[in-house]
Amino acid sequence: MQTNLEIPAARRKDAAEFIFRVLFSLIFLVAGTGHLMQPAKIASRLDNAPMGHLATAWAPPEALVILAGIALVAGGAALLLGFKTRYAALLLGLVLIPITLTVQVGTAELGPLFKNIALLGGLVHFWAGGSSAFSLDKVMEVRFERSSTKR
Repeated sequence: MQTNLEIPAARRKDAAEFIFRVLFSLIFLVAGTGHLMQPAKIASRLDNAPMGHLATAWAPPEALVILAGIALVAGGAALLLGFKTRYAALLLGLVLIPITLTVQVGTAELGPLFKNIALLGGLVHFWAGGSSAFSLDKVMEVRFERSSTKR
């Protein structure tokens, strides 16, 4: 017997995907804001990281931190809104991999390393599947379908 409180599986899945995307995006927005607000502090972590020299051989640490901060905020905002979700996930992954390799690998603490590995798993999810019904991607897809059927 179905009651009015039961939600169809497809709607539950869309809602769960939306909640996951919003909550997941927050870590990138917070981290990116930290990079932009305290670049010297983050740059010193990079300088002192066991593999930090791999990154600082390319550019000064503060420049790398600011570029990473911009990418994290932009990608996190796009992920939050569900805008170009697959590209946002790819961008965030391309930023997260070198951060993980240079700052997290080779340290005594494994928690931050495995947090980043888990984040990469979430980014693969969004890269592969895009966004659910509650996203700008879906709004644009519906508008494009409507405009193409009017022709």
